[in-house]
Amino acid sequence: MNAALAAAAAIAEATGERFDLIATQPVGGGCIHTALQLTGRAAQGEQRYFAKVNEADRAAMFSAEADGLAALRGAGAVYVPRVITQGANDDASWIVLEWLELTSLAPANAAALGASLAAQHRIAQRAFGWPRDNFIGATPQRNTQSNDWLGFWRDRRLNAQLRLAAANRLPSRMIDRGERLAADCEAFFRSYAPAPSLLHGDLWGGNAAALVDGTPVVFDPAVYVGDREADVAMAELFGGFPPDFLSAYRAHYPLDGGYTVRRDFYNLYHVLNHANLFAGGYVRQSADAIEKLLAEIA
Repeated sequence: MNAALAAAAAIAEATGERFDLIATQPVGGGCIHTALQLTGRAAQGEQRYFAKVNEADRAAMFSAEADGLAALRGAGAVYVPRVITQGANDDASWIVLEWLELTSLAPANAAALGASLAAQHRIAQRAFGWPRDNFIGATPQRNTQSNDWLGFWRDRRLNAQLRLAAANRLPSRMIDRGERLAADCEAFFRSYAPAPSLLHGDLWGGNAAALVDGTPVVFDPAVYVGDREADVAMAELFGGFPPDFLSAYRAHYPLDGGYTVRRDFYNLYHVLNHANLFAGGYVRQSADAIEKLLAEIA
């Protein structure tokens, strides 16, 4: 049974209704996985679902994604797709979501997303981290819970990427300088103590859109509890968000002094992750970012 047929059978089991697959169509959104529109006959007529499929050994990624979407949906601040089913067999793994007609974020949608994200970040959380590990892209992301935010970020984020960089034989000077930054990064937090917030965790422009009625939507999360600035920072890293997003966020939840330096500190994690995954220009970008941050401490 191929992955699409397996996912279709899982839909029928999860919904308790007939779903006879009649068409599969590739769609955007499949960087690591294959993204498909599944169309089938159901009791109430033709139905469509969004599915991502992969080899069986990728099942943990789909399990983590389903968990993250459920957490964001449970928070009730930002719209996320509803998970229909997630699973695996001996040959394939999959996650199936409700089908949504999406469009790019316009200024008004972006402003609504900024306000909704601010509301999500205001929901009180107990500790930093998450009850389970997950993934940032294809990279495992460790989320052991802690009450020490700086220790969590230094050990579970920055040092984790530096260890990967050493394993990938990236430039030793960059790694040495990164380790110095990790040792001295308390300087960025001398007058700043973030509250724990539920984060999307991978909030770049490709993981946000809008419904046809204008409701903003986010997807493909790497959820954990952390400093809200880490979400806002990543939204600025690769672009894709109209300026109205940040303006609305700031209006609903003003950012603290020193944000711009911490923004670069948090985004170093994602740039290093890209360097570890893809090398190329991300290696130089990582090295430059480390030097810029060390200059802030000097």
